[in-house]
Amino acid sequence: MKTVFIFLFISFCCIHTCTAQENIKRKPAIGLTLSGGGAKGLAHIGILKAIDSAGLKVDYITGTSMGAILGALYASGYSGKQIEQLCKGLEWDLLFSNQVPLKSLSMEEKNQYARFALELPYINNKIKLPAGVIEGQELNIKFLELFFHVFDRKQFRDLPIPFQCMATDLETGNLVVLDSGNLVKALRASMAIPSVFTAVSINDKKLVDGGLVRNFPVKNVREMGADITIGSNVSGGLSTKEEISNAVDVILQMAFFKEASDFREEIPLTDIYIHMPLTKYNMSSFNSSKEIMQTGIDTGKNYYAVFKKLADSIGERIDAPPPVQRSKSVYIKHYNVLGLQKTSSGFFFHLMNFYDNRRYTAAEISKSIIRAYGSRYYSSITYNLVPVSGDTVNIEFNVTENPGTYLKAAVYYSIFRGINVNLNVTSRDFIIPNSRSMLSVALGESIQLETEHFQYLGRTKSIAVIPGFTIDRLNINTYTDFKKEGAYKQVNYRSYLNIQNSGNNKLSAGVGTAWEYLNVKPSVKSFYEQKGWLSYLKSYAYLNYNTLRQTFFPTRGIRLHTEFAFIYNQHANIRAYENGQPVASNLSLDNFSRFVLDGAIYVPLHKRFTFFSELQAGINFTNVPNNLNNFFIGGINGHFRNQIRFAGLQEATVNAATVSSLQLALRYTLFNNIYITGRVNGLVKDFATEKNATSNKSFLSGYSLTFAYKSPIGPLELSAMYADQGKYLQSYVTFGIPF
Repeated sequence: MKTVFIFLFISFCCIHTCTAQENIKRKPAIGLTLSGGGAKGLAHIGILKAIDSAGLKVDYITGTSMGAILGALYASGYSGKQIEQLCKGLEWDLLFSNQVPLKSLSMEEKNQYARFALELPYINNKIKLPAGVIEGQELNIKFLELFFHVFDRKQFRDLPIPFQCMATDLETGNLVVLDSGNLVKALRASMAIPSVFTAVSINDKKLVDGGLVRNFPVKNVREMGADITIGSNVSGGLSTKEEISNAVDVILQMAFFKEASDFREEIPLTDIYIHMPLTKYNMSSFNSSKEIMQTGIDTGKNYYAVFKKLADSIGERIDAPPPVQRSKSVYIKHYNVLGLQKTSSGFFFHLMNFYDNRRYTAAEISKSIIRAYGSRYYSSITYNLVPVSGDTVNIEFNVTENPGTYLKAAVYYSIFRGINVNLNVTSRDFIIPNSRSMLSVALGESIQLETEHFQYLGRTKSIAVIPGFTIDRLNINTYTDFKKEGAYKQVNYRSYLNIQNSGNNKLSAGVGTAWEYLNVKPSVKSFYEQKGWLSYLKSYAYLNYNTLRQTFFPTRGIRLHTEFAFIYNQHANIRAYENGQPVASNLSLDNFSRFVLDGAIYVPLHKRFTFFSELQAGINFTNVPNNLNNFFIGGINGHFRNQIRFAGLQEATVNAATVSSLQLALRYTLFNNIYITGRVNGLVKDFATEKNATSNKSFLSGYSLTFAYKSPIGPLELSAMYADQGKYLQSYVTFGIPF
C-alpha cells in the first residue's frame, strides 16, 4: 500500500510539473501583420518603433509588398529605429526606376545613355513590349546588401523572427505563401505590381504582387502560431466613383477587387487593428517619405500604451536588439555564373573584377555587380551564397542578359533646330563578337545621322577600335553686332576612326583621325555671304572624365572633355560676296593646331540647391583665322560643331578663333522634377588672334533664368536670356532629348 501511495504521489508531481511547463510554453505568442501600400507602407516604421519602445516581443511576422519589405527587415534583426534610418537614406526615385546611376556605366555607354525616351527590345524579328516597366535591378542590389547577414537562412522561420510574405501566381491568380528560398527574390515577388514591375520566377511560377489577393495576411500569421495579432494597415481600400477618373484608376480598381474582399475577412482576425490616416498620399508618394514616416511615428505613439500594457500582461519585456552588423564579410572559395548565352563567363567576371579565394563584404559584391551592369550587357544580376563552413561560402550569380538589339525613339524641339524625331537601332555582337553597333537618325526641320561600331580588343576588353560616320544638316543664323542679318544652310560630313582605352567607368582616353567636309550656302541674303565647301583631315588625342550620377539635372560630380588636334590637308572652294558682288575670300588653308576644353562640376549645397560651374575653351593656334573653322558662341545647350555655349546669346551670334568661357549657376528644386536655374556667363575671345568681324568686343557677359520640368519624355526648359553687349531680352526654349 505504501508503495502504491508513493507511486501515485510521484505521478501527481510529474503531471503537475508537465502542466506547469505546458503553461509556460503556452504564453501567448504575438503576431504582427503589415499591409502593402507602396510609399504609404513607410508609415509601418512608426509602429515598429513603438513596439520596440514598449519592449514587446514579436514572435511571428507576415507582410505583403512594402509591408513584406519592412517586415523582413524587422524579422532579420533590424530595429524600428534602424529601419527608419535606412529608409531616410535611400534614393527612392532610383530604386523604383530602370535608371542606372550614370557614374556606374562604362565610359563608352555614358554618351549614349538616356538619349532616348523609349527603348524596346527587338527579339526574333519582333518588337517585344516589356511585361513590366521596372526591372528593379537597383532594388535587387540594395536588398542583397540589407539581407546579407542572413544569407544562410533559407527557411524564413529560421530568421530571428519567423517570417512569411505573400505573392500572387500570375497564371492562376492564386495566393502563394513564400516562407523559404531566396529572401530577396521572395520580397521582389511580393511587391511586383503587374505592368509596373516585371514578374519574378520562383519554382516555375511567375509571381507578382501579393496585394492582388491578400494585402493584409492576418490569417497567415495566425496559422504560424500567433495567439494575439497586431495588424497595421495603410491601404485605403477601393476607390470611390469620384476618385476613379482615368483608365489607370479603372485597372487598379479591378485588380484589387479580390484583395478588398479578402480584407473584410482579415480585419476581424486582428486583436489590435491600426489603420493609418494617409488619404492625401498614394502608392508612389516616395517624395513625401519623411511626412509618411512621421505620420506612422505619431500613430505609434498613440498605441505605445497599448503595446506596453500587452508586454506587461505577458510578463516578458525585452530590450532593443543589438544593431545589425551590415559590414559582415564572407570568404568566397568558389564562384559560378548561370544564365549566360551570348557573353562568356570570362568576360562577365572581368567586367565585375571579381576573384575567388578572397573575402568580400556585401558592399564590395554590389560594387562588382554594378560594374558589370554598367556595361549594359545585362538586365539583371543576383546571387546566392552557399555555406561551406564557418564564414566560407561559394557564390552563384544568376544573370539575365539584355536583348541583343534595341529600337529607340525620342522627340526634341529647340528654337535653333526646330522639331525632330530621333530614332535609333543599337545591336550588340551583330557583326563581330564583343561589339556594339548603332545607327541614329534625327528627322525634322534639321537632319542628323550617326553610325558607329564599337569593337573591343584583347582579353581584358579595355581597348576598343571605334569607326564612325556622321551627317549634320541645319540652318544657322548669322549676326552682325548681335543683330540677326542672314542665315546659312550648312551640311557637315564627318568620318572618323578612334582607338580608345576605357580602363574604368570614370576615365577614357584615345587617339583618332577624322575627315570632315563642310558645305555652306546662304538661305537668307545678307551683306556678306559665303558659298562653297571646305574639307580637311584632323588627327587628335582626347581624354574624357565623368563621375556624374545622372544625365539630366545632375547634383554631384565632374564632367570633362579635352582634345588636342592638328588640322591639315585643307581644301576649299569658297566664293565670297558683298552686297551680291564677288569679292576675294580671305580664308586661310594653312595647317594649324587646336585645343578644346569642355568641363563642368556639380556640388550639392542643400537638399534643394545645386551649384554648378561650366568652363569651355577653344583655341586655334593660327595667325590667319578661317571663320569656317572658328568657334561659334551662343546657346544654353550644345547643338553643332565648334559650339561654345553662352547663356545670354542665341547659337552662333558671335564667332572667334580663340574663346574662353566661364559659367556659374545655381539650381533650385522647387518641387519634384521641377527646377529653377540662374546662370551668369563671362567670356573672353580673340585673346590670341585678331578680332572677328561679327563683333569687335573682346569680353561678353550674359545671364539667364530657366524654368525646367523633367518629364517622362525629356526635359522641358523655358529660359529668358540677356547679354550686356546685345542689350535685349531673348527667349530660349527646348523640349525633349537632344540628338
